[in-house]
Amino acid sequence: MEGSNLTAVTEFILLGITDRPELQAPLFLLFLIIYLTSLLGNLGMIILTQVDPRLQTPMYFFLRNLAITDLGYSTAVGPKMLENFVLDQNTIPYHCCALQLAFFHLFIACELLILASMSYDRYVAICHPLLYTVIMSQKVCWVLMAISYLYCAFVSLLVTMKVFTLSFCRYNIISHFYCDNLPLLSLACSDTHETEMIILFLSAMNLISSLFIILVSYLLILIAILRINSAEGRQKAFSTCGSHLTVVTVFYGTLIFMYVQPKSSHSFDTDKVASIFYTLVIPMLNPLIYSLRNKDVKCALQRSQKKLCNICS
Repeated sequence: MEGSNLTAVTEFILLGITDRPELQAPLFLLFLIIYLTSLLGNLGMIILTQVDPRLQTPMYFFLRNLAITDLGYSTAVGPKMLENFVLDQNTIPYHCCALQLAFFHLFIACELLILASMSYDRYVAICHPLLYTVIMSQKVCWVLMAISYLYCAFVSLLVTMKVFTLSFCRYNIISHFYCDNLPLLSLACSDTHETEMIILFLSAMNLISSLFIILVSYLLILIAILRINSAEGRQKAFSTCGSHLTVVTVFYGTLIFMYVQPKSSHSFDTDKVASIFYTLVIPMLNPLIYSLRNKDVKCALQRSQKKLCNICS
């Protein structure tokens, strides 16, 4: 589809993950299972941390918000990607593409800030246990989350507006399974330098600042743990942040691989593989990591199962 200005493009065509017909059915089934597992896992985590009285602590407040963001960006991408496997040509209206990009940026940016907040929470819990309830009060937790969501909404709107005020007058075929920055910028026929610089600056600032908070928090946690005399005490202290550290390693490792790779080796195929991992696989893994490695969550699940059994009987 060609045109001379922005209004010429009314829809985009998403090429999806693969154009090989023999892979469409098995990949659809695989990603449907992944998405449904992510949907059920994150919804379950949200409900469990909301209704269980023993999980009404700052740590699980942040975990609930982490599940909300995982659910948010996987749902922004997943259903449309699944649709691509069953349709001959998967199109997305212009405004729906902008909406998908906006929600994706909102929830991905929120995930960075929530993981940073969770690391600070673990630092306070281990390094200042006597002041924990004072420092991490309910008010402080709500303020941290409010600032995170408002800031990320601003970033999301800014990036989306900068991308969709460009002129698309060459093609409308996106070599991806969702509307993302790089594929969209490659279609623009107007100057994209300013938009690219804004996206690069905001992405780098969000990634580096949140990672800095996490690294400093865990450095201080490590120092505090090493000062504990008993091996049992050190193990207990480390176990309180083991799940979060696993989630951080997987999430940031994927983002760094995607955005810090050399330009010579950068390709849309590599982006697709990395994007599948952090838009669908990581949201599925996070609730599993917290439910399998966290004693409180496992106990809460057991209590919920007993209550359901009592109601049913």
